[in-house]
Amino acid sequence: MKYIIKFFFISFIFCAFSSLHSQNSDQKFTVVLDPGHGGKDPGNTGNGYLEKNIALYIALKVGAQLEKQSDIKVIYTRKKDVFVNLFKRAEIANKSKADLFISIHCDAHNSNAYGAGTFVLGLHANQRNFEIAKKENSVIFKEKDYEQKYDGFDPNSPESVISLVLMQEDYLDQSIVIADLIQKAFVSDLNRRNRTVKQAGFIVLKYTYMPSVLVETGFLTNKKEGAYLNSKKGQREMASSIANGIIRYKSIYKDDFIGPIELNKGSSVSDSVKDEYYLKIQIASSKKKIPLKSYNFKGLKNLTRNLSDGYYRYYYERTANYSKAKSFLKKAQNNGFKDAIIVAFKNDNKISINDYLSQDTY
Repeated sequence: MKYIIKFFFISFIFCAFSSLHSQNSDQKFTVVLDPGHGGKDPGNTGNGYLEKNIALYIALKVGAQLEKQSDIKVIYTRKKDVFVNLFKRAEIANKSKADLFISIHCDAHNSNAYGAGTFVLGLHANQRNFEIAKKENSVIFKEKDYEQKYDGFDPNSPESVISLVLMQEDYLDQSIVIADLIQKAFVSDLNRRNRTVKQAGFIVLKYTYMPSVLVETGFLTNKKEGAYLNSKKGQREMASSIANGIIRYKSIYKDDFIGPIELNKGSSVSDSVKDEYYLKIQIASSKKKIPLKSYNFKGLKNLTRNLSDGYYRYYYERTANYSKAKSFLKKAQNNGFKDAIIVAFKNDNKISINDYLSQDTY
């Protein structure tokens, strides 16, 4: 988890989310739901259950809940028991210009492991994560001409995973946020064991051009958990938590989907969040006290500074609108402050960006 958090903040600092699909206010937020496996590919069959069926039932229930939201559009990679290759699943999401891609699965293990987990694309931190990805990726062996289609990718080779991460790099930070929201919903709504957000090389996530998450809803190989996931109650509850995470994500990032909130002339503070929460762009730190004049900061205005631990930290702008903060960050970087970062505050005390995004008033 420490690896994930570190990777999250590195990506968060240096990405300006420039690749998001911008939408007008009359366009719907599009979610592609991908029930894993299907048809000739049953997935794992722990305790006699069929992963392909459980994943489909949960996905359909997630979609039914999301479709109650008038501004959400749901697309499925499959709605019945058919085989859909991994490349086609991503292609469906890309052609629809989706805002989110959620792939739903069930896990298996030779122990009595249990609990729900979420994954984003990345280098596996341990052998267990690699084994999970290898299991899900092995479906390509059922596809015709898979070697040509997937550029020689070998699910059994750890080295092949390295080539997977590049395409999704622009979306990693958003993928981690939605994965974390779904994971928190599993824990808070259902008291599921928290297997946390992890990274691994899932090929189904490689070819998507939007934030993408693979959800392992639980272990069919665990007798109690398998029975739960195979039940209507379990499927309904898991679907509800996944849908709640998606709706929460959409609420957090609404400004990215409908355009930034316009501010009053001369003001850089949005009314979208309570005033005790705000964001600034940290552009420099120094032991020297530098006058807050634009000519000292490459033409930037609206400057502030703070003395802490013997260092002055210099900030540019202030806003409670996260979308606006990203535009300020980009301007600061374009003006030569390449190491500028977004910093979050509550009541003038620093908090993590993740805590800022998770606060109820955002």
